[in-house]
Amino acid sequence: MAQLTNQPTSQVLQPRARERRERILDAALAVFTRRGYREATMDEVAEAAATSKGGVYFHFPGKEALFLALLERSAALLLQRTQLALERTPDPAGKLDAALDVVLRLFASHRDLARLFLVEALAAGPAIQEALLAIRRRFAALIASELARAREDGLIGPLDPQLAATACFGAIYEVVTQWLLSGSPADLAEAAPELRRLLRRLVGLPDRSLDEDGTL
Repeated sequence: MAQLTNQPTSQVLQPRARERRERILDAALAVFTRRGYREATMDEVAEAAATSKGGVYFHFPGKEALFLALLERSAALLLQRTQLALERTPDPAGKLDAALDVVLRLFASHRDLARLFLVEALAAGPAIQEALLAIRRRFAALIASELARAREDGLIGPLDPQLAATACFGAIYEVVTQWLLSGSPADLAEAAPELRRLLRRLVGLPDRSLDEDGTL
Protein backbone atom coordinates (compact mmCIF):
# COMPACT_ATOMS: atom_id res chain seq x y z
CA MET A 1 0.00 0.00 0.00
CA ALA A 2 2.90 2.35 0.71
CA GLN A 3 4.06 2.06 -2.88
CA LEU A 4 0.59 2.91 -4.16
CA THR A 5 0.57 6.00 -1.95
CA ASN A 6 4.06 7.19 -2.89
CA GLN A 7 3.80 6.69 -6.65
CA PRO A 8 1.29 9.50 -7.36
CA THR A 9 3.23 11.83 -5.09
CA SER A 10 6.43 11.17 -7.05
CA GLN A 11 4.62 11.76 -10.33
CA VAL A 12 3.26 15.07 -9.06
CA LEU A 13 6.47 16.34 -7.46
CA GLN A 14 8.84 15.46 -10.28
CA PRO A 15 7.25 17.79 -12.87
CA ARG A 16 6.95 20.49 -10.21
CA ALA A 17 10.63 20.13 -9.38
CA ARG A 18 11.54 20.38 -13.07
CA GLU A 19 9.33 23.44 -13.45
CA ARG A 20 10.99 25.11 -10.48
CA ARG A 21 14.45 24.31 -11.82
CA GLU A 22 13.58 25.91 -15.16
CA ARG A 23 12.10 28.92 -13.38
CA ILE A 24 15.34 29.32 -11.42
CA LEU A 25 17.37 29.13 -14.62
CA ASP A 26 15.17 31.75 -16.28
CA ALA A 27 15.57 34.01 -13.25
CA ALA A 28 19.33 33.43 -13.20
CA LEU A 29 19.60 34.46 -16.84
CA ALA A 30 17.86 37.75 -16.07
CA VAL A 31 20.00 38.38 -12.98
CA PHE A 32 23.32 37.51 -14.65
CA THR A 33 22.42 39.70 -17.62
CA ARG A 34 21.45 42.65 -15.42
CA ARG A 35 24.09 42.38 -12.70
CA GLY A 36 26.94 40.49 -14.33
CA TYR A 37 28.39 37.21 -13.13
CA ARG A 38 30.62 38.67 -10.43
CA GLU A 39 27.99 40.90 -8.85
CA ALA A 40 25.03 38.53 -9.08
CA THR A 41 24.06 36.69 -5.90
CA MET A 42 22.05 33.57 -5.15
CA ASP A 43 19.72 35.72 -3.03
CA GLU A 44 18.88 37.82 -6.09
CA VAL A 45 18.25 34.71 -8.14
CA ALA A 46 15.96 33.29 -5.45
CA GLU A 47 14.01 36.55 -5.29
CA ALA A 48 13.68 36.74 -9.08
CA ALA A 49 12.54 33.11 -9.20
CA ALA A 50 10.00 33.69 -6.41
CA THR A 51 11.45 30.84 -4.40
CA SER A 52 13.57 30.42 -1.28
CA LYS A 53 17.34 30.51 -1.25
CA GLY A 54 17.22 26.93 -0.02
CA GLY A 55 15.12 26.05 -3.04
CA VAL A 56 17.84 27.41 -5.32
CA TYR A 57 20.56 25.50 -3.46
CA PHE A 58 18.48 22.32 -3.66
CA HIS A 59 19.01 22.36 -7.43
CA PHE A 60 22.35 24.17 -7.66
CA PRO A 61 25.09 23.98 -4.99
CA GLY A 62 26.49 27.39 -5.88
CA LYS A 63 26.62 30.28 -8.33
CA GLU A 64 29.16 28.56 -10.55
CA ALA A 65 27.04 25.42 -10.83
CA LEU A 66 24.01 27.56 -11.63
CA PHE A 67 25.87 29.44 -14.34
CA LEU A 68 27.20 26.20 -15.81
CA ALA A 69 23.70 24.73 -15.96
CA LEU A 70 22.41 27.87 -17.65
CA LEU A 71 25.28 27.79 -20.12
CA GLU A 72 24.62 24.14 -20.94
CA ARG A 73 20.89 24.74 -21.43
CA SER A 74 21.60 27.62 -23.79
CA ALA A 75 24.22 25.62 -25.68
CA ALA A 76 21.83 22.70 -26.08
CA LEU A 77 19.29 25.04 -27.68
CA LEU A 78 21.89 26.48 -30.06
CA LEU A 79 23.30 23.10 -31.04
CA GLN A 80 19.87 21.52 -31.46
CA ARG A 81 18.66 24.28 -33.76
CA THR A 82 21.90 24.24 -35.74
CA GLN A 83 21.77 20.47 -36.20
CA LEU A 84 18.16 20.66 -37.33
CA ALA A 85 18.96 23.42 -39.83
CA LEU A 86 21.84 21.39 -41.25
CA GLU A 87 19.64 18.32 -41.63
CA ARG A 88 16.94 20.34 -43.38
CA THR A 89 19.34 21.88 -45.89
CA PRO A 90 19.86 19.43 -48.77
CA ASP A 91 22.36 21.64 -50.59
CA PRO A 92 25.81 20.91 -49.11
CA ALA A 93 27.02 24.36 -50.13
CA GLY A 94 24.12 25.98 -48.27
CA LYS A 95 24.73 24.33 -44.91
CA LEU A 96 27.20 26.99 -43.76
CA ASP A 97 24.60 29.64 -44.57
CA ALA A 98 21.99 27.69 -42.61
CA ALA A 99 24.21 27.43 -39.53
CA LEU A 100 25.02 31.15 -39.67
CA ASP A 101 21.36 32.06 -39.95
CA VAL A 102 20.49 29.93 -36.90
CA VAL A 103 23.13 31.62 -34.74
CA LEU A 104 22.22 35.15 -35.80
CA ARG A 105 18.49 34.54 -35.46
CA LEU A 106 18.87 33.01 -32.01
CA PHE A 107 21.13 35.73 -30.65
CA ALA A 108 19.14 38.54 -32.29
CA SER A 109 15.92 37.32 -30.66
CA HIS A 110 17.60 36.37 -27.35
CA ARG A 111 20.08 39.13 -26.65
CA ASP A 112 20.39 37.96 -23.04
CA LEU A 113 21.60 34.55 -24.22
CA ALA A 114 24.17 36.21 -26.46
CA ARG A 115 25.42 38.30 -23.57
CA LEU A 116 25.63 35.23 -21.35
CA PHE A 117 27.69 33.33 -23.91
CA LEU A 118 29.95 36.06 -25.19
CA VAL A 119 30.34 38.59 -22.37
CA GLU A 120 29.43 37.33 -18.91
CA ALA A 121 31.14 33.96 -19.37
CA LEU A 122 34.45 35.79 -19.82
CA ALA A 123 34.27 37.10 -16.25
CA ALA A 124 33.67 33.66 -14.75
CA GLY A 125 36.16 31.14 -13.41
CA PRO A 126 38.23 28.38 -15.04
CA ALA A 127 35.46 25.76 -14.86
CA ILE A 128 33.13 27.98 -16.84
CA GLN A 129 35.86 28.88 -19.32
CA GLU A 130 36.49 25.18 -19.85
CA ALA A 131 32.78 24.53 -20.37
CA LEU A 132 32.54 27.42 -22.82
CA LEU A 133 35.49 26.08 -24.79
CA ALA A 134 33.84 22.66 -24.94
CA ILE A 135 30.63 24.24 -26.28
CA ARG A 136 32.55 26.11 -28.96
CA ARG A 137 34.28 22.89 -29.96
CA ARG A 138 30.95 21.07 -30.22
CA PHE A 139 29.54 23.79 -32.46
CA ALA A 140 32.71 23.89 -34.56
CA ALA A 141 32.58 20.10 -34.91
CA LEU A 142 29.13 20.36 -36.52
CA ILE A 143 30.43 22.82 -39.08
CA ALA A 144 33.68 20.91 -39.57
CA SER A 145 31.83 17.70 -40.44
CA GLU A 146 29.87 19.52 -43.15
CA LEU A 147 33.01 21.18 -44.51
CA ALA A 148 34.74 17.80 -44.63
CA ARG A 149 31.81 16.41 -46.61
CA ALA A 150 31.89 19.38 -48.99
CA ARG A 151 35.61 18.84 -49.48
CA GLU A 152 35.08 15.16 -50.25
CA ASP A 153 32.37 16.08 -52.77
CA GLY A 154 34.75 18.48 -54.49
CA LEU A 155 32.70 21.57 -53.62
CA ILE A 156 35.64 23.23 -51.87
CA GLY A 157 39.38 22.88 -52.14
CA PRO A 158 41.73 21.21 -49.68
CA LEU A 159 41.51 22.72 -46.21
CA ASP A 160 41.56 21.73 -42.55
CA PRO A 161 37.82 21.47 -41.72
CA GLN A 162 38.33 21.92 -37.98
CA LEU A 163 40.52 24.99 -38.39
CA ALA A 164 38.14 26.51 -40.94
CA ALA A 165 35.13 25.84 -38.69
CA THR A 166 36.92 27.46 -35.75
CA ALA A 167 37.70 30.50 -37.89
CA CYS A 168 34.04 30.72 -38.94
CA PHE A 169 32.92 30.61 -35.31
CA GLY A 170 35.47 33.29 -34.45
CA ALA A 171 34.13 35.61 -37.13
CA ILE A 172 30.56 35.16 -35.90
CA TYR A 173 31.73 35.64 -32.30
CA GLU A 174 33.36 38.99 -33.09
CA VAL A 175 30.38 40.34 -35.03
CA VAL A 176 27.87 39.40 -32.34
CA THR A 177 30.13 40.69 -29.54
CA GLN A 178 30.51 44.04 -31.31
CA TRP A 179 26.73 44.21 -31.65
CA LEU A 180 26.31 43.52 -27.93
CA LEU A 181 28.88 46.02 -26.72
CA SER A 182 28.51 48.86 -29.22
CA GLY A 183 25.03 48.43 -30.63
CA SER A 184 26.42 48.26 -34.15
CA PRO A 185 24.84 47.16 -36.35
CA ALA A 186 21.56 48.31 -34.84
CA ASP A 187 19.90 45.17 -36.19
CA LEU A 188 22.06 42.05 -36.10
CA ALA A 189 20.35 40.82 -39.27
CA GLU A 190 22.03 43.68 -41.16
CA ALA A 191 25.36 41.89 -40.79
CA ALA A 192 24.07 38.62 -42.24
CA PRO A 193 24.60 39.17 -46.01
CA GLU A 194 28.18 40.44 -45.71
CA LEU A 195 29.10 37.90 -43.05
CA ARG A 196 27.67 35.14 -45.22
CA ARG A 197 29.81 36.26 -48.15
CA LEU A 198 32.93 36.45 -45.97
CA LEU A 199 32.44 32.97 -44.54
CA ARG A 200 31.85 31.51 -47.99
CA ARG A 201 35.06 33.07 -49.27
CA LEU A 202 36.90 31.81 -46.21
CA VAL A 203 36.10 28.19 -47.01
CA GLY A 204 36.10 28.55 -50.80
CA LEU A 205 32.37 28.23 -51.47
CA PRO A 206 30.65 30.11 -54.32
CA ASP A 207 29.69 33.65 -53.36
CA ARG A 208 25.90 33.57 -53.20
CA SER A 209 23.11 34.00 -50.62
CA LEU A 210 20.44 31.62 -49.47
CA ASP A 211 17.73 34.17 -50.21
CA GLU A 212 17.49 36.37 -53.26
CA ASP A 213 17.00 39.48 -51.14
CA GLY A 214 19.95 38.60 -48.90
CA THR A 215 17.89 38.66 -45.71
CA LEU A 216 17.86 36.18 -42.88
